[in-house]
Amino acid sequence: MTDYRKFRFSKLNTPEFSHLKLLLFWPIYGLAFLTLERLWPRTYHTMYCPLDDLIPFCEAFLLPYLFWFVFLIGMLLYLALFDTQGFRKYMWFIILTYSVTCLIYVVYPTQQELRPETFPRDNVLTRFMGWFYDFDTNTNVCPSLHVIGALAVLAAAWHTPRFATPLWRTAFTLTAILISVSTVFLKQHSVLDIPPAVLISAVAYWLVYCRHGRRK
Repeated sequence: MTDYRKFRFSKLNTPEFSHLKLLLFWPIYGLAFLTLERLWPRTYHTMYCPLDDLIPFCEAFLLPYLFWFVFLIGMLLYLALFDTQGFRKYMWFIILTYSVTCLIYVVYPTQQELRPETFPRDNVLTRFMGWFYDFDTNTNVCPSLHVIGALAVLAAAWHTPRFATPLWRTAFTLTAILISVSTVFLKQHSVLDIPPAVLISAVAYWLVYCRHGRRK
């Protein structure tokens, strides 16, 4: 476990704190994604399949959808504080998958046109979704970063000693599934956005967690 009471920025090059340099990926990624979303006009390919029409909008899925942020950041903080090796692997999983996804957005830009024009109900959750639709664009959707992020946490949890019990692993698995499903019930993604996210995550999982052997 890293003792952060000793931390100084000058110590980033020391073995005890060098893993924190991987956090520099986040501002780089944020700038790249903002550029793709707001500053790079392109022609988008619409993601749609008939199954999308059979999935109703359900605002209750906003709760697991937003829990994704707690899921992702919570695992990041836990590993940074208590599991340096796990932190490195978690960050490399994210670096690989998010970078590949951004490249795909450049080569094959996508959008979805599934959002309802009016909500079937009026409540706190649908009002929040109305604001969220205005804030979040409907572009750069395939592969789904929400799904990839959830799978990143799941992979890290399965390889973290603290979460090695069947109960923890079941909880993390069900949460990742629920977050992934929420993307289509909120009409944030097409069903087609999920398989590529799973495939990219599977390749990253093999590279990060399996290629050099599992941690004992």
